[in-house]
Amino acid sequence: MSAYRSAAGRRELEHLYDDAVDRLGVDVAERRVDTRHGSTHVLLAGAADAPPVVLFHGGNVTNPLTLAWYAGLADDYRLVAPDTPGHPGKSAPTRLDPRGDGYGEWVADLLDAFGVDAAPVVGTSYGAGVALRTAAVAPERVARAALVVPAGFGTGPLLPLVGVGLPAVCYRLTAHDWFLDRTLAALATDPDPLVRATVGASLRHARPDRTVPGADAADLRGFDAPVALFVATDDPFFPADAVVPRARARLRTLDRVELLDGERHLLSPAAQRRVVASLRTFLPDTDAETEG
Repeated sequence: MSAYRSAAGRRELEHLYDDAVDRLGVDVAERRVDTRHGSTHVLLAGAADAPPVVLFHGGNVTNPLTLAWYAGLADDYRLVAPDTPGHPGKSAPTRLDPRGDGYGEWVADLLDAFGVDAAPVVGTSYGAGVALRTAAVAPERVARAALVVPAGFGTGPLLPLVGVGLPAVCYRLTAHDWFLDRTLAALATDPDPLVRATVGASLRHARPDRTVPGADAADLRGFDAPVALFVATDDPFFPADAVVPRARARLRTLDRVELLDGERHLLSPAAQRRVVASLRTFLPDTDAETEG
């Protein structure tokens, strides 16, 4: 099944994708990689000889919208940001089984294509679930993992979810801006016009992937790399008070937890900068960890 409801909707989201690339503020290269799960489109930023960090974007939105959160890391790292298959973007339309081995296989193929044995990974929202599946299926390929507003540990209470889901459904059915405003008020701390346009287009034109990848403690028993967790206190999907205890129970190498007070699921620019600053200290030995 296509990630899009229509060809016109795909064109609109691809146009917004290109707009998001243009506003990143860093030079970006594009590459296609063949994997056992189809062709993958990859955005690359930072010096080609810098140590790599792999970024997995949020679900049902475009890759460069999430890459913008971490663009500051391009000063020191080679950012490797693939479009997740089956989500809005330019990779193969096939969705992978969120509980199977597909995501781990996909990441292994990507790393092989770039000649990397193991790399630090940063997973945002749905992308954190991708990182967890990779840690479960191919733990030797993940040198460190940073999980930001992470999916993969289950959701929080029902009422905040309804506060996002109900106006989102109403917006998809009516395209009335009032419903989009209500959705963003619950979802985002400080959305800019491009975030607003992309979320609106995704709600109207993308087929949402409602099944989120993840891993339990048994799945992760072979994973022993350091993990950092960044959770937002007011996240309607994955709030800190629900996510942190579950993460501690599943990840024996969780050694950093940062609470982003007053933040919702889509972080403000200030919170994005805070995460980037912390990542710089979480990834101090990338050269040593990614030697192949």
